[in-house]
Amino acid sequence: MSDPQDLSGVWYGRYSADHGHEDNGFIALLEELNGAVTGTITEPDTDIGGIRRATVHGQRDGASLRFTKRYDGTHGWTHRVAYAGSVDAEGTLVMGSWIVEGLTGAFDMTREKFDAEALEDEEEAELLLSSSIGRGELGD
Repeated sequence: MSDPQDLSGVWYGRYSADHGHEDNGFIALLEELNGAVTGTITEPDTDIGGIRRATVHGQRDGASLRFTKRYDGTHGWTHRVAYAGSVDAEGTLVMGSWIVEGLTGAFDMTREKFDAEALEDEEEAELLLSSSIGRGELGD
């Protein structure tokens, strides 16, 4: 049986600073293998426009998650940010905090998880519908 809290997938999130006006959205593409979490984060550069990119390296132990986000140098951003958070039981929400050079803040990220059986049922229904339309079985 697979772990519902496995972080592999696409996450949409936000972070904000406790003091100041740093507030931004991001997209994280994460991969988890035996608790080791790696991936990438892409976010808008709110200062000069464009995109910031960072790598993610961390660890999940049960519901507890810790990772470091390291910017790749784009637009002069090279620092590291430490994140700590908790994953909900369904594996669809992570909430926590971050710290960098004495600055702190909060973050959250969410994702949709798809039930393979529900997707197969939906695909079968669409195939039946398109087949009926193709044979002219549905009236005007």
